[in-house]
Amino acid sequence: MQPEPPAGEDPRGAPAIDADARFEATPMAGTGALLELDEGALRRLEREAAEWKDRCLRAAAEFENYKKRAVRERTEAGSRAQADLIVRALDALDDLGRIAVLDPAQTTSQTLHEGVGLVERKLQKALEGVGLERLDPAGQPFDPNFHEAVMMMPAASAAADHTVGSVFQPGYRLNGTLLRPARVAVLTWTEPTAEGAAQ
Repeated sequence: MQPEPPAGEDPRGAPAIDADARFEATPMAGTGALLELDEGALRRLEREAAEWKDRCLRAAAEFENYKKRAVRERTEAGSRAQADLIVRALDALDDLGRIAVLDPAQTTSQTLHEGVGLVERKLQKALEGVGLERLDPAGQPFDPNFHEAVMMMPAASAAADHTVGSVFQPGYRLNGTLLRPARVAVLTWTEPTAEGAAQ
């Protein structure tokens, strides 16, 4: 059995702490740091803390303003791009309006056909001006990144295997980004059998 510690010490041998004792500005052993700061140092630290708090609040406010400005600029850029596209398409729209009011009794189907073809070319040119690219891959190798196979067709030769036989609907890319894949029929080559070759 261990002897009872003397009064004023805890069981580990450290002096008991008096709860009513005041801390004094004495150095901590081996560190040189003070347990309490004098009034001047405390006021200086409070000023520095207030300055840092102010800086943080200003930085947070500036970041919020930056986010709002970025959203506004992105929205304005999108609106400008849409307006530019619409302006480019207005001439073709006007031409369509003129075709729509032609008197059928005085307009031949040939004239109507030519007029619609002119409007289509004008609209296509306007859209190409903003980076639109038409994908019409007939005869090209099938590429699932840009083409959607809707049916298979027999190829006439092995060289035509896995190429686009016909295009049902052209695809479109805008500045390199695929908007719609081309819908195509893909040619497939099947090796003739000996029985089929004999016939």
